[in-house]
Amino acid sequence: MELNKLLISLLNLLLLATAISATARVPTLNLSSSYAPIPTGAVGPPVPTDPGYRVQHFGYGAYMVTNGVYQAMFLVGCESVVVVDSPPSIGYNMLRAIRDVTLLPISHVVYSHSHADHIGAAYVLGSPENITFIAHRQTADTLAMTPDKHRPAPSITFQDTYNLRVCNQTLELNYMGSNHEPGNIFIWAPLQKVLMLVDIVYPGWVPYYELGVAQNVPGYVKAHTQVLMYDFEYFVGGHLDRTGTREDVLISQAYVTDLFHVCAQAMNLSNDPNSTLYAPAIMGAVAEAHPGNSWLVVDTANTQLINYANNVMNEKWEGQLAGLDVYGESNAATMLEAVLINWGVNGAFGVTNEPF
Repeated sequence: MELNKLLISLLNLLLLATAISATARVPTLNLSSSYAPIPTGAVGPPVPTDPGYRVQHFGYGAYMVTNGVYQAMFLVGCESVVVVDSPPSIGYNMLRAIRDVTLLPISHVVYSHSHADHIGAAYVLGSPENITFIAHRQTADTLAMTPDKHRPAPSITFQDTYNLRVCNQTLELNYMGSNHEPGNIFIWAPLQKVLMLVDIVYPGWVPYYELGVAQNVPGYVKAHTQVLMYDFEYFVGGHLDRTGTREDVLISQAYVTDLFHVCAQAMNLSNDPNSTLYAPAIMGAVAEAHPGNSWLVVDTANTQLINYANNVMNEKWEGQLAGLDVYGESNAATMLEAVLINWGVNGAFGVTNEPF
């Protein structure tokens, strides 16, 4: 009898824990807000639920793997396989995708840059004992500061260029300066005319949050021009469900250029007494209402400038790129800050006092 009571109690606890767990897995979400429709051109071929990834063949042994949000690449040579990036969201499916094509061993793994969302499953492919890991020197330095068993330290590093030739496959690795982050490289497959550069261009879409979390916004802007120096047929950007074309890069460049000019205009209007964006008036009113709250004073003025830039961009770009209503505001905020601190367009935040 006591045993039965104990078993019943344990069963009740298990059911309660299951119920709590189920509840915890389903947070309350407000999904009633309407978002802009996704432009047809932004959508790539569907990714099958089973197996959960799609493989695109570029010809001559080069392939892209995507799960619809992240992308990686591999090249099949006559003796081995070269892999570029290994996102954890793709995980072991990267190996499955390779094995769908060939049973040859993986000999080399190239890191596009240091970020774990793109190379955090590198360990799945093998270890430094059986694979050569290649990255830019600054990527190696960054990884050394944040040791991670999931991202093995590079066996080979380079500063400017590195030509990887493995049997009948060639990858030209070029570093053209900091953009998304220091060490982010251009990966060029000349035979297949495939260019991979991660976290810069998002074909058919606006950039991810904060211009793809760009650490160097001027470098991010410049990278578009650098991409167009290549005679590519396929562009692999590291994200979303399709590859890009030259037209995609030109459209992304036009969006980023427009955003720069609109943010510069907003900054200049912040110093125009006839503008509703006149920062001294805005900041003075906030300071009077909330004495001593310096961050609120600054943030309120910034928010007005960001909203202006975002609204202008929405009017110009609505329906042309997907995700404008999702990440347009954060992209405007990031560009506005860069216009001020990198390009020196000060507006109301320049020198205002007189020389002595």
